[in-house]
Amino acid sequence: MGSNDLKADFDSLSPGREATQWSRRSFVRTTLGVGIAAAAGPVMAQTAVHTPADGLLVGDVMIESAGQKIPVYRAQPQGRTDLPVVLVVSEIFGVHDYIADVARRLAHQGYLALAPDLFVRQGDPMAYGSIAEVMTQVIAKVPDAQVLGDLDACKDWALAHGGRPGHVGVMGFCWGGRIVWLYCAHAAVQAGVAWYGRLTGATTALTPKNPLDVAKELKAPVLGLYGGQDQGISQESVAQMRQALAAGDSAAKASQIVVYPDAGHGFHADYRASYNAKDAQDGWSRALTWLQQHHV
Repeated sequence: MGSNDLKADFDSLSPGREATQWSRRSFVRTTLGVGIAAAAGPVMAQTAVHTPADGLLVGDVMIESAGQKIPVYRAQPQGRTDLPVVLVVSEIFGVHDYIADVARRLAHQGYLALAPDLFVRQGDPMAYGSIAEVMTQVIAKVPDAQVLGDLDACKDWALAHGGRPGHVGVMGFCWGGRIVWLYCAHAAVQAGVAWYGRLTGATTALTPKNPLDVAKELKAPVLGLYGGQDQGISQESVAQMRQALAAGDSAAKASQIVVYPDAGHGFHADYRASYNAKDAQDGWSRALTWLQQHHV
């Protein structure tokens, strides 16, 4: 199916964007969508990993945060409570099938996993056909403070709906990897896993701090997973982050950064040509071990 065919299917859901925003998200989650096909670079015909929902409770819930209802993809083992919690923070493309699949993978490991649409106030990334448009029309308008508050609301919801207090982690990819570092300096969680999240860069009034700026403020240890061939995240910035962590308090010192020499950016994203199965599998194993070691 070509991008024009995807767009035709995408637009045929119904005539009005506002009225169809939620069904549009559901469509994109299962197709990857015209926006991501155009913006993410080379995209595989299908995801390399598909995790079934057998034995799981999966689907969308609405969680209120600061007066806004946030659509959240929830996955957890059926019939169980007192579950450790993992908040899943997406790339710039939002909660499409790959992110939902990650939530199901975590649910099969015994977690209550929540993947919130953190861009719901600013727009739908899938409506745009290039990374530049997604960045300027959506991502650049998303305040860090709003994101952290929405994640707080998701954490509170999880603890009120079968989540285990004191056993909460956060995992994010690319844009979401940066958020993991910030959230572990903001909230009382137990651990974070940041997949190739930016560590340094320009700041704005809406995004006033980089992970490097908050390294010494971490309240929970973070496992950072990075690619040695990443053209957007320099090894110099990785070295700076390691130095900042070593100079921090206990959570910072307990944090670790693993670099995969042959991997590029997005090496865990199994719908992209950047997918590196060997390193993705090793990183996933490390991530699960990290969560367990830190009581998530």
